[in-house]
Amino acid sequence: MSNTSSALVIPDSLLAKEATEILREYSTELLFNHSLRVYLFAAEQGRRQKLYFDPELLYVASAFHDLGLIRKFSTPNERFEVDGANAARQFLAAHDFPEEQIETAWQAIALHTTPGITHYMRPEVALLYSGVGLDVLGKGYDRFPSTLRDEIVAKYPRKHFKEQFLQTYFNGFAYKPATTYGTVNASVCERFMPGFMSPNACDLIAESPFPDSQ
Repeated sequence: MSNTSSALVIPDSLLAKEATEILREYSTELLFNHSLRVYLFAAEQGRRQKLYFDPELLYVASAFHDLGLIRKFSTPNERFEVDGANAARQFLAAHDFPEEQIETAWQAIALHTTPGITHYMRPEVALLYSGVGLDVLGKGYDRFPSTLRDEIVAKYPRKHFKEQFLQTYFNGFAYKPATTYGTVNASVCERFMPGFMSPNACDLIAESPFPDSQ
């Protein structure tokens, strides 16, 4: 599939439309607009880097990337990113997508909050991470065309985004804080949950049941 579509166009395949319907039905306006901005930011970054990527697959990954924050898609024991990735896997498998493409979408969603890895992976994985990074943290803000950036935000507004997204984000895993160990989400729990401290790797190593060899 080519990647020459207009910078503000969302894929209009039946698959993409179904993904949009799921996102609209189960998500919130905040997460809906965020997910659409993520796709548009990611796709434009891919075009500017001259990457060959599948816009439809990137769009599905963008639409599903935060669904793990929604209780319908959330499980008690998995990271929210994995819950979203599993939902995308089920959705794509139901449409008879090749396993390789399903795995790409799964990896993109599962790793979209994990620094330092995705830029070595397939374009869709790398681009979802960079699209999220731009929309949530402002990574690459000054390098993204300001006129296009403003058009995207005008079409999918950031109404009280910083405050409301952080609360929505926390609410998505507040009932299972143990799943945030080893992720950037642990610091969110520490900020919002008085007394919560994520396990320390030093303590875990020291408490290993293995005795030192003599």
